[in-house]
Amino acid sequence: MSKLTEPPPVLLFTAFIFRETSTLDSCITMLRDNYGPLAFESRILDFGHSDYYTPEMGNNLKRMVIGFKNLIERDRLVEIKIFTNLLEEQFSTEGNRSVNIDPGYIAGEHLILATGKGFYHRPYLGKGVYADLTLVYQQNSFRALEWTYPDYASEEMIGFFIEMRKIYTQKLTEGRN
Repeated sequence: MSKLTEPPPVLLFTAFIFRETSTLDSCITMLRDNYGPLAFESRILDFGHSDYYTPEMGNNLKRMVIGFKNLIERDRLVEIKIFTNLLEEQFSTEGNRSVNIDPGYIAGEHLILATGKGFYHRPYLGKGVYADLTLVYQQNSFRALEWTYPDYASEEMIGFFIEMRKIYTQKLTEGRN
């Protein structure tokens, strides 16, 4: 019989797709108010990996990722996804989002995104939220899987996540927060 133990806490991050930096700044402020100071902020990238968001959000979309200083317990991902969905609604106009917010976490072994869409590789967590195993950590890098979104599989995004994983492992070594 295996002994049941709690896993170590994880590094919370959020990835954004947006057009207006003013909306992004407002979202980041609200997230910091709820989840604490930032440990990582990526540069802003052009989002050209898909036109999925174009009908709703328009052209010339951007991508940015932030990571939080305070580690969280993994089971908080459900409540965080619910909160980010509320933020998306708050910044929507006539039912169209002006920002897409994808919360997730980085653990030693993988990167998980929270989503509201189920699929065969997405276990259900509760309250309409699924866990998407997006990247796995092997041989000192994150590796994409057959279903990984193209932008998350990009060299630049993986570089951001490797930097956040370094912050994460240092925080674990130091004793959480």
